[in-house]
Amino acid sequence: MATTRSDLPKVLVSACLLGQPVRYDGRASGHPDLLQRWQGEGRVVPLCPEVAGGLATPRPPAEIPGGQGGYVLDGQARVLTVAGEDVSEAFLAGARLALELVRRHGIRVAVLKSGSPSCGNRHTYDGSFTGVKVAGEGVTTALLRREGVQVFSELELAEAEQALAAL
Repeated sequence: MATTRSDLPKVLVSACLLGQPVRYDGRASGHPDLLQRWQGEGRVVPLCPEVAGGLATPRPPAEIPGGQGGYVLDGQARVLTVAGEDVSEAFLAGARLALELVRRHGIRVAVLKSGSPSCGNRHTYDGSFTGVKVAGEGVTTALLRREGVQVFSELELAEAEQALAAL
């Protein structure tokens, strides 16, 4: 029996990785071949949590002091811009929208932008705006992992493909 598009598991993907200019600096982050293939197969559910949460493009850079998105979810940390503006509510709103999409589409795998205060899955910036990264995850990644979603970055596409194949 041939697999149809509706039979294939969906994957949540950061919109910037799909060539959409939604990053804080108004740019995209590339469009890897595998993600293009998944798009063609109808698997991709795109989202920029920051834009979905109400932030403009371009926008000031934002970081989490300490780099822990889970702390933001729990009200123990904030997401701040380089000017000190608290943008936590927009990050939380975007994470909740990502969770809604995951639930609506039965998504178990996500490919999100590495290093992002929303999407980073292994490292995020430390809040000093000096380019220093720490082990941590973004706000959206933290919420999706609490839901049981496997979150990969664009640097882990082979692992993401394996996880999708196992579904």
